[in-house]
Amino acid sequence: MKPLFFKFFITFCVLLSFAGCKQERQAIAQPQASQILIDSTLHPADSIDAFIQPYRSRLNAVLDAPLSYAPKHITKTEGQWNTPMGNLMADLLLDRANAVARIRGEQIVDMALFNFGGIRSSISKGPVSERTAYEIMPFENGLIVVGMPGRAVKKMVGFLTTASRPHPVSGIEIILRADGSLKSARIQGQPIDDERIYYVATSDYLMGGGDRMDFFADRVSISDTGYKIRNAMVDYFKTIDTLKAETDNRFIQLDTL
Repeated sequence: MKPLFFKFFITFCVLLSFAGCKQERQAIAQPQASQILIDSTLHPADSIDAFIQPYRSRLNAVLDAPLSYAPKHITKTEGQWNTPMGNLMADLLLDRANAVARIRGEQIVDMALFNFGGIRSSISKGPVSERTAYEIMPFENGLIVVGMPGRAVKKMVGFLTTASRPHPVSGIEIILRADGSLKSARIQGQPIDDERIYYVATSDYLMGGGDRMDFFADRVSISDTGYKIRNAMVDYFKTIDTLKAETDNRFIQLDTL
């Protein structure tokens, strides 16, 4: 009898524990939402503002620390085929890409190409800081070097000569006749050789065909510098005491045929 009694007793305890664990069905409450208008009537919370103030102060100190100096206002609106701001951007990309190539022992970069629309601000006269770089280049695009045969570079030249905007270049000289046809194109002072591989510093956005620059599809190599273009700008500013940016003869149109 005792073994049977113990079996019933254990079974009763197990059933009782299951009954105690049973939960009532929960009803889902009707969700509620409201809009909070963010304008001048919304006041910041003092506790949150006090919490982030040290971080804000440190960030502003870093962003506004002078790196270089601009003796005059530098914009991309002066010039038909090349502009001061565009020339500065293309020159610094070529400079930084070659700095990386020298460290790595890689092929020296021949030229640089950027896009007019990628320049989102000008540089005001006065101190140039890291904040300046963020204003000019708010995107996360990277600086890469693309290896291209000369015939693909000639397609690039054709694109540039018919573009409606002065896309920045460096390391290349393009001369148009008065009627807009191409008179000559030279890279580092030499005519473009169809079979030679040229190394072009540009952004990963353009390399992927951005701004209709499809000629990059004919590339034979890609080398990532590890630089965000914005960071390349900051490092360049640190190496230059006074920025020099002018329109010049790198891309011009003659008055006569």
